[in-house]
Amino acid sequence: MQQFLDPHFLIELALAISLSAASGFRVFIPLLALSAVSVLGHYDLPPNFDWIENPEALTLFAIASVLEVVGYSIPWFDHALDVLATPAAILAGTVVAASVAPEMNPLVQWTLALVAGGGTAGLTKGLLNLLRGTSTAATGGLANPMFALLELVASILLSVLAFTVPVLAGTLVIAVLGFAAYKLVQLMARFQSRQPPNDLSS
Repeated sequence: MQQFLDPHFLIELALAISLSAASGFRVFIPLLALSAVSVLGHYDLPPNFDWIENPEALTLFAIASVLEVVGYSIPWFDHALDVLATPAAILAGTVVAASVAPEMNPLVQWTLALVAGGGTAGLTKGLLNLLRGTSTAATGGLANPMFALLELVASILLSVLAFTVPVLAGTLVIAVLGFAAYKLVQLMARFQSRQPPNDLSS
């Protein structure tokens, strides 16, 4: 329990949450950032994540990031890409969270990574999917490239903030996701209240 109250642990948790949220915006951008800072020697990854900390992985993540950006710039195709990107974002969020977690029991490490990392990435991606679906319905997909650009900028900014001011980035992510979830619950409750009651006499 004392480990979870350690300031160093809280900073790494904030880093994990920030990178995971960035994975919800773009799957490969946080992995690219994590690989870049580790290859350049600014961040030391655990030995079991050495596969991220090499130039080959950096190149692959860079190529994947470019392809992802191009794919999201194509109207309608971006919506189909979201279907594949959602589980990929959860996986990426879990991996980046586990890679920056402090040394601990592997079971605790991966459980925490799945909850904090995969959960944050999944929630972020789910909310974005709702917004993208609304944008597609309202504009016929014409506004989606601009929406995709905003997602890309958000992913890059979060990835940068995660390694520079992780506590600020993590707090921002928690606040925004909490507010978005609260508004979504309010919207669903309002929608349900407008539904006509079932006629039990029929």
